[in-house]
Amino acid sequence: MSPFIILDCVFILLPFVVLAFGLFSTKISVFLANTCSAVLFLLYTVFSICGFESGSLNASFITWNVSSFGILIRELLLISFFFASVLSSNYNLKNKPEFLSAMLFVAVGGMLVVSASELLSLFIGLELATMPMYFLVAWNKSSAKGSEAALKYVLMGSIATAVLLFGLSYLYGFAGSLFYADIYNAVRNTVDESNAKLLFFAVVFIVMGVGFKLTLFPFHTWTPDVYEGAPTPITAYLSVSSKAVALVFLSVLIYYPLSELGFVFSLIFSALAMATIFIGNLGALKQSRLRRFMAYSSIAQAGYILIGLCGSERLGVSSFVYYLFLYAFSNYLMFFLIGIIGKNRPESFDSLAGLSKQSPLLAVMFAISAFSLAGIPPLAGFIGKWMVFASAASVGNYALVGFAAINSVIALYYYLQIVKAAWVNDANENLPPVEVCLWQKVILSLLGTLVLFCGIAPWLHTYIYSLAW
Repeated sequence: MSPFIILDCVFILLPFVVLAFGLFSTKISVFLANTCSAVLFLLYTVFSICGFESGSLNASFITWNVSSFGILIRELLLISFFFASVLSSNYNLKNKPEFLSAMLFVAVGGMLVVSASELLSLFIGLELATMPMYFLVAWNKSSAKGSEAALKYVLMGSIATAVLLFGLSYLYGFAGSLFYADIYNAVRNTVDESNAKLLFFAVVFIVMGVGFKLTLFPFHTWTPDVYEGAPTPITAYLSVSSKAVALVFLSVLIYYPLSELGFVFSLIFSALAMATIFIGNLGALKQSRLRRFMAYSSIAQAGYILIGLCGSERLGVSSFVYYLFLYAFSNYLMFFLIGIIGKNRPESFDSLAGLSKQSPLLAVMFAISAFSLAGIPPLAGFIGKWMVFASAASVGNYALVGFAAINSVIALYYYLQIVKAAWVNDANENLPPVEVCLWQKVILSLLGTLVLFCGIAPWLHTYIYSLAW
């Protein structure tokens, strides 16, 4: 048996173990969740570098595949959980073991998506990664904004799930099978016009359903309210893990069972990416509250990541996975900073005034994160954008690259507002002081280092490109 299969079994059991230990000791449960996620991440990385073969497990009810691409996504989900869990340490959240267990179920759902070989497991994995988010958003029961955000998220999510399931049922009706290989053959051999129409509607409904989870225009309207109402660790986790799972869902479909429709998907994704980037940038320009600002920033970033899927298979997959890793580091750094500011101050741009004098470390980290998300060289965000642009350019989609590059200049303006508030604006003496403890300084320094050096570290892209598919 492949060692990756054994690691997957541990990964699947981890949320149950964390929940069980939570019955006896919250501290042990939290320690177990953080330690095991970090160890699993390291073991996946070491085994893949050492060249251990990936494998598959065939049972009567499921076929479980472990591919090189799947290993990368497992690593991303684990590191995202780890940072979200550490971020939650700054909050007095009730029922912490249940909280961490729910987040782990999201990661397990993402692993199921990338390990599936047929549509039913693919859909179950996506929903397993989505449903815990509904109640995680409303975890703070005393927050009216949290309850409102969760209600909107559940209603919109239910509609999106129904639309997605409708599309998958059309795809099943078209191919007569749930398995990827049969769907691929059916698409490749399509000659009947009525079947082609069925396939067309399947593609449209699938893109609409996943567009909600990916915050693509025009399915993004829930994002600002949910980002503002959810606890900060969940907002950060939602912005990275949920986006990653939705992108993996799309990539699995378009690069295997629906790979014959590559040109069609390229046109659809190009239009959606341009609209999403523009609307996200436009919405961020007028924000004064940090979480709503990050919501629109996340919408625009989803458009940039989608550009990667407009390229060829190998370059497309490696570029969007590479971007997801770098985006995760930059995004978690920003949310750690927002969490520290929001502890004693309102989460607004005005609360950053004079930060360069009161806490130079926080001001420097705000600048690093903002410039990385804006795509300023040589930070991680610039290299990530460069790779997704290269993916689109490799198939001659220069119009998309040019449009995205112009919008990056617009994005720079609103990211500079954060830097201006922290470095230029005069301090407000009425604001309470910002407190940063030692462990927060360590995490901020770690994330800042990753953002500074991972973008230009050749080994990271080489590792991802070698495993991308």
